[in-house]
Amino acid sequence: MPVPITSKKGATTMPEEMAEKNVNMELPEEEILKQRIDKLMRLRNEEGVDPFRNDRWDRKDTLAQVNEVYAFLEPDAHAVDAEITTAGRLMTIRRHGKASFATMEDETSKIQLYFQLDAVGEEAYTFFKKWVDSGDILGVVGTPFRTRRGELSIQVRSFSLLSKALRPLPEKWHGLKDTEIRYRHRYVDLIANPEVRDTFRKRALIVKTFRKVLEDHGTLEVETPILSSLAGGANARPFITFHNALGVNLYLRIATELYLKRLIVGMLGRVYEIGKNFRNEGIDIMHNPEFTAMEVYWAYANYQDMMDLTEEILVACADALGTRTVTYQGTELSFEPPFKRATMVDLVKEYCGVDIEAVKTDEEARKIGKSKGLEITGKETRFGILTELFETYVEEKLIQPTFVLGHPVEVSPLAKRNYDSPDYTNRFELFVYGKEVANAFSELNDPLDQRERFTDQLRKKTEGDEEAHDFDEDFVQALEYGLPPTGGLGIGIDRVTMFLTDSRSIRDVILFPTMKPKS
Repeated sequence: MPVPITSKKGATTMPEEMAEKNVNMELPEEEILKQRIDKLMRLRNEEGVDPFRNDRWDRKDTLAQVNEVYAFLEPDAHAVDAEITTAGRLMTIRRHGKASFATMEDETSKIQLYFQLDAVGEEAYTFFKKWVDSGDILGVVGTPFRTRRGELSIQVRSFSLLSKALRPLPEKWHGLKDTEIRYRHRYVDLIANPEVRDTFRKRALIVKTFRKVLEDHGTLEVETPILSSLAGGANARPFITFHNALGVNLYLRIATELYLKRLIVGMLGRVYEIGKNFRNEGIDIMHNPEFTAMEVYWAYANYQDMMDLTEEILVACADALGTRTVTYQGTELSFEPPFKRATMVDLVKEYCGVDIEAVKTDEEARKIGKSKGLEITGKETRFGILTELFETYVEEKLIQPTFVLGHPVEVSPLAKRNYDSPDYTNRFELFVYGKEVANAFSELNDPLDQRERFTDQLRKKTEGDEEAHDFDEDFVQALEYGLPPTGGLGIGIDRVTMFLTDSRSIRDVILFPTMKPKS
């Protein structure tokens, strides 16, 4: 229960509007570092205090709890019988004669601290003014009050210096805006920008929601190898490393698909994995060589079941964050079901004016592709032209969540053929804001068909296609033991997080994105 409050007028007249004047910020960071190291040495020698010796602080109250419990305080009111024991980082300090002010932040919130000579004692107050800097981590004990101007604050009764910051914090408004620095020094980015901390908390909630939906459907979470003798499960260029003891090349996985489907053969029923994939490809706002994906496989399900599951997961994530309508880079996106569904053939017809079904030969398709501005080598099939037209002219126009169905067999080596339209597969991709977010299909379970498609992929690889699948003989052998009808789905968690948190770049939702080493 909140404690009774009394007025304490002598402690509430505060110049909150006064900004800290840190003259050191005008100096190069390395010079400030040198000065602060010198200050630390003097603190140890002159005061006998080593702030790094503290190994624990009994924090009883987070700042969010303080702000919530004492929100009832009226201006100029002081809860004199309450005691708060908390800790956090000092973001700003405003020093005056017999009273000083600081802004403290922890992982939950922030609050103003009021240091008064009479309250903490002359010795402690002198120590604070002389030795404590912005960035330092303090444990404090005090009482809550609200200033005359209405700011909830803590009047400090005692404090302990728990850790020293040797490097200066970025200035509040002019500091950590350089994206290069933010990504390389994420720890500083998190200190300086509370909204970044919020983004990663939302990411954690999104992942938690994925797990809840899948586990509510009786899906078992599993782990599969990151290192493998073959790179398969997607069309991508792998990272290669060498295992000294075995004397063989190993590959960082580009997808979890082939191992997870082996588990369905092994009668685990429904399985999923959330983990890292690695692709030795370019870096841009939508691609990072190391990224997080969720893949799920259900026995006795098909791609339509996976479509429903995809919709359910994304709607649940939107609900967890509070709204099904989000703004992404100035564009409103609606995650209200049902999402639009359309075939690749129909979309190419709509946006390019090309009906690939009316095209009878590869040569005719190549002519059409050339007339549409595609680069033609002379080896393209009409279905390859269909895919290129879609990727070049259609994808970017799919702003609202859209399921694209009916991918050609030749670009879907692991998907079950649609036997009513044998040139196409029972597959879909989900696009949001012109970008692929999910990929799913009814899994190919015919080992003879799979062997034939792997053979075709191997041919493409020998012709120079570095993204073509390797021939995975063990996977074909697994299929020969019998894979039940199975639906499989992969969703890029980084991209989902981007769209639901209005993050422009994938680097904004990966704590430590891949960066080129400093020279």
